[in-house]
This record gives sequence, C-alpha cells and structure tokens, in this order.
Amino acid sequence: MATGKSKTVYVCRECGYTNAKWMGKCPSCGEWNSLEETVVYPEPSSPAAARHEGFSSGAENKAQPFDHLELPEYMRQNTGTKELDRVLGGGLVQGSVVLLAGEPGIGKSTMLLQICRNLGNASKVLYVSGEESKWQLKYRANRLGVSSPNLFVLTETNVEKILEECDRISPEYLVIDSIQTVYDSRVNSAPGSVTQVREAALRFINKAKSQGISVLLVGHVNKEGGIAGPKVLEHMVDAVLYFEGERQNAFRIIRAVKNRYGSTNEIGVFQMTDKGLAEVLNPSEMLLSGRPKGVSGNCAVCLVEGTRPLIAELQALAVPTVYPSPKRTVNGVDYNRACLILAVLERRLGLRFSSTDVYLNVVGGLRVEEPGADLALALSLISCLKDRPLDEELIAFGELGLAGELRPVSFVEQRVKEAARLGFTTVLLPKGNIEKGKTPLPEGIRVLPVRSIFDALQVFGK
Repeated sequence: MATGKSKTVYVCRECGYTNAKWMGKCPSCGEWNSLEETVVYPEPSSPAAARHEGFSSGAENKAQPFDHLELPEYMRQNTGTKELDRVLGGGLVQGSVVLLAGEPGIGKSTMLLQICRNLGNASKVLYVSGEESKWQLKYRANRLGVSSPNLFVLTETNVEKILEECDRISPEYLVIDSIQTVYDSRVNSAPGSVTQVREAALRFINKAKSQGISVLLVGHVNKEGGIAGPKVLEHMVDAVLYFEGERQNAFRIIRAVKNRYGSTNEIGVFQMTDKGLAEVLNPSEMLLSGRPKGVSGNCAVCLVEGTRPLIAELQALAVPTVYPSPKRTVNGVDYNRACLILAVLERRLGLRFSSTDVYLNVVGGLRVEEPGADLALALSLISCLKDRPLDEELIAFGELGLAGELRPVSFVEQRVKEAARLGFTTVLLPKGNIEKGKTPLPEGIRVLPVRSIFDALQVFGK
C-alpha cells in the first residue's frame, strides 16, 4: 500500500521525460507542447526488480554464436482476412505484438472480433475488453455472426488479473481492447497515462516473447492523429497498423507504418457494412466507381501502396476568392505538397491561382502521400481553371519539380498494367521512364512521355 502524499509532475507523451515544471519544449526529444500534467503517487513497498522483469531470464539467457542460432519451427497464421494478411506480410507471426490504432468508432473492435472468429476455428483466443461489458460484446458478436468454442472473453483492466487468466487458459492469441484502459497496479499513475501505457504494454510484450503468444493491442489516437500515449510504444511493438477513413464514409483503409516481419506502407481496403467489415479485393475499381463524365477538374492517377498498384481519382475545384487571402482546402493530399504544385503552375505556366480558392479531394477517403501523384494533381488543377475536361480514358503519374520538369517514378510496369486492366487507353508519364527503356509495356495502350509540365499541356489540345 502506498504511503505519503502524491505530487504533480509533467511527463512527455513522446519519450516519457519527466520534469517537475511544465516546459514548452521537451529537452529530451525536442518536441513542442508534449509535456502533460500527471499525478504521481509514492512507490509501494515491493522489490524494484519486479517492475523490470524481462522476457529472457535465467540460466538460458547466455550469449550464443550467431551461426549457431536456429530458427523456431513456426509459420505465419492467416487471419482469415486476405486484406489484413497482405498488410501484415502474410499473417500473424507467433510471439509478435501488433498495435492497431485508429479513431473511436472507426471499426477497430469490429475488425478484431472478426479476426477472433477466424482464428478461433483452430486456436484458443482470449479477448480482453476494458471498454465494454460481456453482454455488450455478446450483442455485437451476434450481429457480426461471431461464434467460436475457442474464443474466451474477459472484461478486465488490471494487468495482473489479465495475465493470470492468460496463464490459466493458455491462448495462442491475446487481444487487448484497449491498451489505454488497462493498468499495472505496481505503477502509481492513472490508466492511460504515459507511464501506465508504457509499463502495461511492456508486460504484454514480455508475455508474448516468453510464451510465443501473438498479442493484438488496440490503441486510440489523439486529436493530432498520433497514438495516445508515449511515442516509445510504437518502438516497442513489432507492427503498427493505422485504421484510416471517415466514420461517415463506408470505406476503411488499414495501413502498415511499421512491420518487423514484412514490408511497410502496405494497405488493406475494407467496406463497413451492417455485417461488419467486408474486404474490397479490387480497390481500384471501387475508387473509380461513380466517376463523373465530361466534368473538368478530374484526373485519374495510379499510385503504388507497398507492392499494390492502386488507381484513384483526384478532384480539383478553383473558384474566384472573396477573401484577401485565398483559401486552400485539401482532403487526402498533403497540404504543403499542394501549395508547392500551385506555386509551380502559377510561376511556370502563368496560371492565376493566387486569385482563386482551391479545393482538392481524393475520392474514397484515400490519402495520397507519394510524389508520383504530382502530375495528375497538376492536370486536375489546370483542367478546372481552364474548364476543359480531360479525356476519361487518360491516366497520369509523375513527380513535378520546381522548374516544371517531370521526374521518373518507380514501378512503371505495374502502374501501366493496372491502368490497362481497368480500361484506360492513354498513359501520360515522365519521359525519363521511357528513356530507360527496360520496362515492357502492355499492347493496346497509348503512352505519352513528357519532359515537363509544358509538354503535358498537349492533352488539352490547341
């Protein structure tokens, strides 16, 4: 039992640095406005070593020659969801810890219940909820059609009790929903605090590594879009998956931003239905559905997310401004990148975007991050300003430089093949990709190589 008075300290949510006074900038990691007020209680009278147990202890923890190490005989376990397996790199690895983060209501718990249903067909699964009662979980499971004799449910927030049940049941998979609700009684701070999140996650990681249990942690995001809790949490786990999408939009995207057992930046596309999350196996076709015809300001682009080519529709709208400073509103596009492209078009082509409000949108809730979308974004802006629609069978990709030059992009063959598969007949791309000439292109598709944004204007005719 703790004795003495509590005290208030300020803890950095990024690195865990503690200081008695608030500071605008963390002296440890350099982040601004990251120190949060936390109440700390005196430590209980328990051995200090108990708080720092590791997953490798005892006589077996000795240095070994690297060449003598043998790989364990385990395989990845498919989750029963192809899109999620793609993001994970082929399935869940035994003993791995995966953090699934997203805004409240985005579909994290729904996704996990569906995974538990699939995994429970052959393995024991323990689902721990610190946010819902057993009856609430049962009601939602019935709606989703989740039923399995190997699925165990526990409503608990105390880490010690969760681990006790884990030892009793001996599951192959452990789900914690969510890491911000559980607490370690050996840590004298409130659940969800920086210290609690870090220490509780460490306990589960030790359990995963020592007993080969695959652990799935649910994490909520803060108002800035980052995972609530210390930044070190992302470094501790093996994989970090982000749930993206608008709650008002039916489509959801799971993106891997860290994966020790697979590639990063892979995405999985889902659609929210009344029966749960349904896989979208052909996202390009989905993103292009309902595309308007004969309307200016629209251009298709082929992106590459991880190893997957993905065709999206970019929309631009430019209207005369009534404000002293024109508005720039973007959705799914990096704001600074959009401003850079606008500056290039105004300086190199003499287009007057400085007197217009500009609105940019990526259809379907997709977030475009790669520079290969620059050319399509520029063409949609020019099309809107000139009010001249682009050819519906045209697709464009390429990186735009400050001098107006177009730079080559990677995975040209995959991009062009995906465009041809969906019925596009004309591809506008940087000339540098063709000059290298080592990439075979499919027959029946017209390729227009261009050196600069000036050359790209040929798609609008005379």
